[in-house]
Amino acid sequence: MDPVIIVGAGPVGLTLALALARQQVPSVVLDEGPGKDEARLARTVVLREDTAALVRRLTGADLDRAGLRWAGWRSMRRKQVIREVSFDDMAGPDVTADSTGLPATAGPAPLHIAQHVLTGALRAALERETLAKVVADSRVDGVEQETSGVTVHTRGPKGTWWRGSHLVGCDGPRSTVRKLLDVRFPGRTAVERHAVAALRVELPWADEALLHRTPPWRMSGPSAGEVTGRPLPEDVWRLDWLLPPGKDLVTPELLVARIRETLAGWSDGPTPAYELLDTGVHTVHHRLARRWRVGRVFLAGDAAHLLGAFGAQGLDEGLRDADNLAWKLALAWHHGPHEALLDSYQAERRAVVSARLRAADQALPLLRGGGGIRAYVPGAARGHDMLLTDGHLGRGPLGAVGSYAESPLAPRHLEAEVPVDTPPGAQVQDVRVTAEDGSFVQLRDRLGRGALLVLLIAPGTGVWERRHWVSAGIMPRLAAAVTALPSPAELLVAESYPGAAAHTVLLIRPDGHLVAALNGVRAADLYAAAEAALGGPAGAEGAQETQGSKGAQGTKGTKGAQEASTAGAAAGSTAK
Repeated sequence: MDPVIIVGAGPVGLTLALALARQQVPSVVLDEGPGKDEARLARTVVLREDTAALVRRLTGADLDRAGLRWAGWRSMRRKQVIREVSFDDMAGPDVTADSTGLPATAGPAPLHIAQHVLTGALRAALERETLAKVVADSRVDGVEQETSGVTVHTRGPKGTWWRGSHLVGCDGPRSTVRKLLDVRFPGRTAVERHAVAALRVELPWADEALLHRTPPWRMSGPSAGEVTGRPLPEDVWRLDWLLPPGKDLVTPELLVARIRETLAGWSDGPTPAYELLDTGVHTVHHRLARRWRVGRVFLAGDAAHLLGAFGAQGLDEGLRDADNLAWKLALAWHHGPHEALLDSYQAERRAVVSARLRAADQALPLLRGGGGIRAYVPGAARGHDMLLTDGHLGRGPLGAVGSYAESPLAPRHLEAEVPVDTPPGAQVQDVRVTAEDGSFVQLRDRLGRGALLVLLIAPGTGVWERRHWVSAGIMPRLAAAVTALPSPAELLVAESYPGAAAHTVLLIRPDGHLVAALNGVRAADLYAAAEAALGGPAGAEGAQETQGSKGAQGTKGTKGAQEASTAGAAAGSTAK
């Protein structure tokens, strides 16, 4: 079968190629550029724990050495510290409150890394991968598709025709693929502009990121006086100054003046010595493509959406696009048409990004309006600072990881469903599990392999060798039910999971989102939940439908569930 064609060799396109290769799907990445990236320390990205784990899983790179995890975060207004947050890698998603009742201790810290360093790690991993190749100097200028595949033409020194099973446009804001599909890209241009500088300097806060609003040395208005500092390794800092509305040029003289007065203000004295490494202007746009799928062609990353106000980096969402799409494309590539499953990519991802954009557009007038009646509302400034902090730290409506609770893949009416601390559709928490070979691994390490995960909560198993409990209790019945599922699945066991009682069974998608939590081994419900997560009976039997076998597939789900239930009962009888 033909490979998947990926247009664009940025972080999203390279991540998608690696994610497909991990699931035994070949791909070709068409890179418009020369195959290497310019080193720009003023162009950095902030990865949350889930996206950092995704990249680490795919590349094997030590990202904590390549970037920097912040020790903490502080919000300041004029001379006052409004918020201080410390990060605790051992903490869960819950946070500890300080004396004000606001969160003071958060979970794992965001990872701040230069984009060219991230891209370099992804490229290095792809060079070792036999199922994917990057073709440089390949600019797409034509796309044709039919029911059996996609044909792409590239121009340039290596101009030729390429044949693929599917095509994914990861080619950025000016996406050629999106234009060739005639997909509209409405939204707002230049929502915010920031002057950016990367410099090597020693600041009073070691490895702590900060947001300083209306600092005392600049009182010409809130927009002109907001600066964000994000540390990188080796005493390098990225500083962003929010610019007032308009298109005034950011001259070198203006930027140097901003740097000197900011550093002097933070040091409470003369400007400390610094080395200016890179500069730029970061413009935030808010746009959302009308369609993310047209037949066998998909859009992902900046080709599908643009967002990034309040430090909620758009790359995070682009990497989640790749993670969401990879396992669905892999299932269709290996097992034939899964139209409902492929359609769910747009339904899930577009809804999450749309909600993020909507929250940002609602918050912007409050945060940037200045003056008016809002200035007299008690606590308004503190509330605004909390909104900004949430956006920067990946929490709340401006920053939290999106949920697929309303997904078309969500199962309905499961009798044995029980609540746990992770709602259905949300990302599961990373706990230690026992794999099928008896080894102890982290749950996130088992994601992205193309298989569903079935996690049994069984206290006490961690202190015994697997051979002692694998054939005891409910394990044989559960193993039989997992074997009968409509898709390959891996059975894992954990000592505990937040909010889950003993013998709770969690069904987890390959991208780490919870499908359902069940009370014990309920084979029929487990089968129904797995079938729904794959797009339903029609999706699972798409190949039969194309041959006109619609009548047979309608009974597949019921028959499969009955087989799973029967297998589970038989195993249980044998165990007894």
